[in-house]
Amino acid sequence: MLDEERIAALFRVLGDPTRLAIFRLLQQGTYCNCEMGEELGLSANLVSHHLKVLREAGLVGAQRHPTDARWILYSLNREALTDARRLCNNLLDPERIGSRVPASCRTAEGACACGMFPALSSAEMD
Repeated sequence: MLDEERIAALFRVLGDPTRLAIFRLLQQGTYCNCEMGEELGLSANLVSHHLKVLREAGLVGAQRHPTDARWILYSLNREALTDARRLCNNLLDPERIGSRVPASCRTAEGACACGMFPALSSAEMD
């Protein structure tokens, strides 16, 4: 999957306010479904639905309680978050903003005719 597709998928998953609230809650540590429901004021089946989406995206992991297998414990996947942060850092890095000026604003010498943009080198004009 291309980085653009992975970023879009991440934003789709976290773009839902309920999933984002669950994600933020899991940043505090491990929770079971019922604790999340109580904390967020959501029904257990709604929490389960959103956890499924977060798990399918790889952001959340689940494991059975070590002494009582009736309980499933949820936590964030650190490796997936490291990868997501790398993707988002590249996307949201202000240093990556170029200095391209629209052709309609350039003079023949490459300067900005309207004064809105700084002068460009010849390599930036294309």
